[in-house]
Amino acid sequence: MITFQNLSKSFGARTLFSNASLELRPGARYGLVGANGCGKSTLLKIIASEEPASDGRISYPKQMRLGVLKQDQFMSDAEAVIDVAMRGDKAVYEAMEEQSQLLTSAEASPERVADLDDFIRTHEGWTLKSRSAEILAGLGIPVVAQQRPLGTFSGGFKLRVLLAQVLVSRPDLLLLDEPTNHLDILSIRWLEKFLAGYVGCAVVISHDRRFLDQIATHILDIDYGTVTPYSGNFSQFEAQKRAVRERKEIEIARQEKLVADKLAFVERFRYKATKARQAQSRVKQIEKIDIEELPRSTRRTPQFHFDACRPSGVDVLKIADVGKSYAEKRVLSNVSLSVRRQDRVAIIGPNGIGKSTLLKIMVGRLQADEGALTWGYETHCGYFSQDHHDQLGDGQPTLLDWLWSFCSTETERWVRSQLGKVLFSGDDVLSKIQTLSGGESARVLFCRLMVEKPNVLILDEPTNHLDFEASDALVSALKQFDGTLLFVSHDRWFVSQLATRIVELTPEGYRDFPGSYDDYLSHCGDDHLDSEVAILRAKADDKGRDDDASARRGVELQARDELKKKLNRLKNLPQRRDVALSKVESLEQEIKAIDDDFSCPEFYVTTKPETLSEMQLRQKHLQEQLTDAMTEWEALESEIAAIEQELSSVNFGDNTAG
Repeated sequence: MITFQNLSKSFGARTLFSNASLELRPGARYGLVGANGCGKSTLLKIIASEEPASDGRISYPKQMRLGVLKQDQFMSDAEAVIDVAMRGDKAVYEAMEEQSQLLTSAEASPERVADLDDFIRTHEGWTLKSRSAEILAGLGIPVVAQQRPLGTFSGGFKLRVLLAQVLVSRPDLLLLDEPTNHLDILSIRWLEKFLAGYVGCAVVISHDRRFLDQIATHILDIDYGTVTPYSGNFSQFEAQKRAVRERKEIEIARQEKLVADKLAFVERFRYKATKARQAQSRVKQIEKIDIEELPRSTRRTPQFHFDACRPSGVDVLKIADVGKSYAEKRVLSNVSLSVRRQDRVAIIGPNGIGKSTLLKIMVGRLQADEGALTWGYETHCGYFSQDHHDQLGDGQPTLLDWLWSFCSTETERWVRSQLGKVLFSGDDVLSKIQTLSGGESARVLFCRLMVEKPNVLILDEPTNHLDFEASDALVSALKQFDGTLLFVSHDRWFVSQLATRIVELTPEGYRDFPGSYDDYLSHCGDDHLDSEVAILRAKADDKGRDDDASARRGVELQARDELKKKLNRLKNLPQRRDVALSKVESLEQEIKAIDDDFSCPEFYVTTKPETLSEMQLRQKHLQEQLTDAMTEWEALESEIAAIEQELSSVNFGDNTAG
């Protein structure tokens, strides 16, 4: 059990929370929630002893093992991914390393080797590699990639390796800060199942309410200047917190009415001799009534509202046999969709499958290799990119000037009022657009859509970086939007709230389902995104139905022929993937070099304006190339993983039959 006693944290005059006293119990999973900037990550660092509290103390059990997901943790790029993950169980990994070295030494002590062997056996060291491989695969890093050096992976996949390392450690206390970042739906579902079986204590920061509903047994809420524990998942917490607030408001209203009635009596009868004593008594009663002052919540809700400039035609968009490839990798193939006015289409699927590519083709940021795309009568598109900097531009305007450039006929007062709706007020509007955080840049991009008034909204991962209040406000605004909506999201709650149609992209093609996300899940089954389960289930069903031995043998031979073709293709894929990764790394280095120049104060003094403009334009082009290179690499990874898994499934079947 971990206990907080009067825990407080301040930065100068600003207090994040104070007098927090609570207990964290073994076997419980705590969702840590609160507004952006309220101190969630800071509290996690205090629990991990990485940052001191301003006041109070935390008590830990003796010999407690701690596992922390650190996004800035040092890792060796030269080390194999599987070894990085295995290092999570530090004591066992180091014992295995030492034992391996001693066994190759002629002067090794037999007693030391035996001691190490006992230690490894006691701590189930023989399962370390298999456990690590299973966790990595669950997080979307296939077996074929686990022997590669960590440095060949992009930043997002390195974070997956870090998460795997923490989970491998089997800690008593697990601290996770936004663990679903960079995970697709399949990996998130795997992580939910992993945490459901986790026996230690976990504290998890997440803005994914569906994830918190699945994994949380308790919620820690940072609000009103303190940390308040609640029992239950996120949905239950919301109901409890609302009920507590309403009860307090009712009690305060009752007390205020009581005071008002007594004051009215006093004012009416204080100068009347027969009532003077009663009036004086009520004055004393009023003095004894202590009306609680409700603290102000740190949560703030933006006011999103999307008006369409005018209705579009009934037929909004027609896509006919659209295809797209990156080098030899086919990302999209024969995609055909017909979108009508007021459709709300959610495009889902694993990372690297082509979702963002499809949206970019829709808005003209990428050209399809084949097929046709036709927009309907009076359609006006508004696009929200997953990469915010792609739309904010390379200059250094203020928020006010940037937004004003999209509505130049309006007054400054009107533009300020629009920014105020998305929580930028006063001198906030004079901040430079390039200094915004992820959540701030998302809000200002939505503000642009509010003033431009498109009748078709195309959104790529719109809830990334948004806190719960902003996500709720966005959902409410989109529900009221009278136009057409197409969006990509891994946030299942967001999808379930808005979608009236689901388009799932898969390695085998795409599925177009007319209905909500919940209807889609009911139709496809709970494991509809789990390709491994689907393949094994299909093979088992076919085998059970087919009693004719010769026919079954024919099917097996045909399947093997198909797999041989895929195996031949698999021989070339790793090399192409590594080339794509090298390109990603090279582009990231070039972008970092420019960022390093921009971060140097002397740079702006010594650099000519025309040179600065050229570098900013170069950085933008590099970022676009990096996005395309990342998409190509992730698509290759997905194809390799799919082929590898199918080969593994067939080999398993053959061994069983034999």
